[in-house]
Amino acid sequence: MANDTVSSPKRELVPAELGENELVNEDIDSDGGSDVQSSLASINSSILEYRTIKGRTYHSDRYNAQYFTPNDNQQQESVDYTHHYLQILLEGKLFLAPISKDVKKVLDVGTGTGIWAIDFADEHPEAQVIGTDISPIQPSWVPPNLKFEIDDANQPWTWPADTFDFIHMRYLFGGIPDWTALFKQAYTCCAPGGWVQSAELDPEFLSDDDSLSREPILATWAKLYVDGGKKTGMSFNVVRDQLQNKGMEEAGFVNVQVSNYKAPIGPWAKDKSLAQIGQITQAAMLNDIEGYTLFLWNLLEWDQSQYPVFLTALRGALRNKLVHGYMAVRYICGQKPESG
Repeated sequence: MANDTVSSPKRELVPAELGENELVNEDIDSDGGSDVQSSLASINSSILEYRTIKGRTYHSDRYNAQYFTPNDNQQQESVDYTHHYLQILLEGKLFLAPISKDVKKVLDVGTGTGIWAIDFADEHPEAQVIGTDISPIQPSWVPPNLKFEIDDANQPWTWPADTFDFIHMRYLFGGIPDWTALFKQAYTCCAPGGWVQSAELDPEFLSDDDSLSREPILATWAKLYVDGGKKTGMSFNVVRDQLQNKGMEEAGFVNVQVSNYKAPIGPWAKDKSLAQIGQITQAAMLNDIEGYTLFLWNLLEWDQSQYPVFLTALRGALRNKLVHGYMAVRYICGQKPESG
C-alpha cells in the first residue's frame, strides 16, 4: 500500500491484580435501551417479512445476503454496546480518518441500528449522511441531515462515481465474500481526495498469558467461526488474514493508515479505560450470546443437544476473572487520490 502507516494503542493491556480495579467485581448489567421499533411503520411491509430461527428474527429473504446475527431488539442492544466500547477504545472519537472539516456527503455501510450515523450526523450538521443496511431496524427520529436506506453492500453499488467525501464501514466480518470487490466499489463511489475507513474485529479469543487454556470452550467458540466462515464463504478472520489491508491496496487507495487494538473481554485489565471496555464487551456478549452463535450452529448442523451445554459453558468462561482474553480490532483508512 502506498504511504502506509501502522500504529498501535498507547495503553498497555495487562491484567489487574484481583481487587486492584474496582470494575473487576462489578456485576454486568445487560439491560439496554433501543427505540428501533419506531421505524417499522414507515418501511415497506415486504421488507419486514423477517426469517425466524428458533424464535429469533433475521433479515428478510428478499435479500440474498446470509448474515449470521439476528436483527431483533436483543441483538440491537448488543450492537449499541459495541458502539459504546469502540468510542472508548478511540478515546471518544467516532473515526480516525483525517477527513476534511467541511465534509459534505457521508456513507455508513452496514449501519445496523444507525447509532454511528446518528452520532456523526449530530456532530456534522453540515454533512448529508446516508446509512445503509439489509434490515430496516433504524429509528425514525433522527437528525434532519440523515437518512437510512435498505441496501446490500455485496451487490453493485448504485451511487454515481465520486459521490462521497467519507465512507465508513464497521464490523462487517462474516458478511463479505469478497473484500477487494467491496473496497473497489467504495473507491469508485468515494470522491477524489476523500477517505474510506474500515473497522473490523476477529471473534477468536486471544491472550498474552496462556490463560485461555483455563476455558477449553473458547476453542469451540473459535472453531464455530472458522467452520462457519468456510461454510458461508465469508471469513470471520478479517484481521488475521489482512483482508482490509489487501482490499485497500488492490482498490488503489493511498496514504493508508492502520491502527491495531486489543479489545479485552471482561473487566480484568489494569488500565481503567481498558477495564471499562472489557466490562462493556462482556455485557454485549452476555446480553446475546445466543444471537452470536445460533445461526452458525444450525448452519453447521452441530449436535442440537449440545447447544445449551455450549451456551452455559461459554457464559461461565466469559465471567471467569482468571481468563485474560481479548479480540483483535483493526481500523484502516485510505484516501482516494486527488486525480483518482
